[in-house]
Amino acid sequence: MSLNIGIIGTGWFSKVHGDNLAVQEGVSVSAICGTSLVKAEGLASRYGAQAFTNVNDMLNEVKLDAVYICVPPMSHGEIESVLIDRGVPFLVEKPLGTDLETPESILRKIEQKPLIHSVGYHFRYKDSSTQLKELLKSQTIGMVLGTWMGDMPQVPWWRQQNGSGGQFIEQTTHIVDLLRYTAGEVQEVYAAYSNRVVHERFEGVSVADVGTVTMKMSSGAVATISNTCILPGGVGEVGLNIYTDAGILNWKPEQLEVTNAGVKSIYSVTNDAYVAETEAFLHALRTGDTSGIHSNYADAIKTQRVTTAALESARTGKPVRI
Repeated sequence: MSLNIGIIGTGWFSKVHGDNLAVQEGVSVSAICGTSLVKAEGLASRYGAQAFTNVNDMLNEVKLDAVYICVPPMSHGEIESVLIDRGVPFLVEKPLGTDLETPESILRKIEQKPLIHSVGYHFRYKDSSTQLKELLKSQTIGMVLGTWMGDMPQVPWWRQQNGSGGQFIEQTTHIVDLLRYTAGEVQEVYAAYSNRVVHERFEGVSVADVGTVTMKMSSGAVATISNTCILPGGVGEVGLNIYTDAGILNWKPEQLEVTNAGVKSIYSVTNDAYVAETEAFLHALRTGDTSGIHSNYADAIKTQRVTTAALESARTGKPVRI
């Protein structure tokens, strides 16, 4: 079955997904929609696609089997609504928005008019994540420590609270989602955020640049995830350390390290998670079988509830129940 795919957005992630789609057999990147025709044409020329600046115009002129939504957090809402109303399947990049209200309204639309869709929590598709999830089935988790430490992305909207939602919502959401995927649901959060460096380097910064969020899990385990965006470029760490009755499981994007009673085992990542994510979505489009899609909207919104609750807790100084 030949598939025509459209992409909304012209940034780095649009190119990642476009390049992966372009090499798939029987798949054509047929349309690109951007905020300007210059941007849209720039990416469209890479795939021999048509360029647009309006989603409805794109859907009217090109028969698309699905659309990839790769836009900044503040741009969600209307795009998804149009696709749902017109019955066009979509894969949407995380996060689902800067708040909880917009994603909840989209979820209600999906529930009223179901269609094939996927959310871009690509860490779920890594071999190491599958291995981690399997190992934890026979272990009791005591506590979890997660990190997303790096520099600040050099796009102006990221520095604005109403543009990105802040680091915990925009970036660290990946670690929160992996925590949920492998260790279970979160019941309560308590967060402390601060502005230490970035507001002195750029004008108009309204997001925190350091933060720590402590979470009570449904299982009784305790988790803490910390993040910062004050580090210089090229310096940082991303990971999830899980402490259990069997030992320590140290997950990083490139590998899983397991230490049990002094014996250390390392599982290297061999698959491309972005490719695996796309292959699962394309399989669902062709067959209707969505079992290979690891993150749908109803599940992804649970991650959004945790990250937005953390923001509320940081603002009020009080714990927030999920």
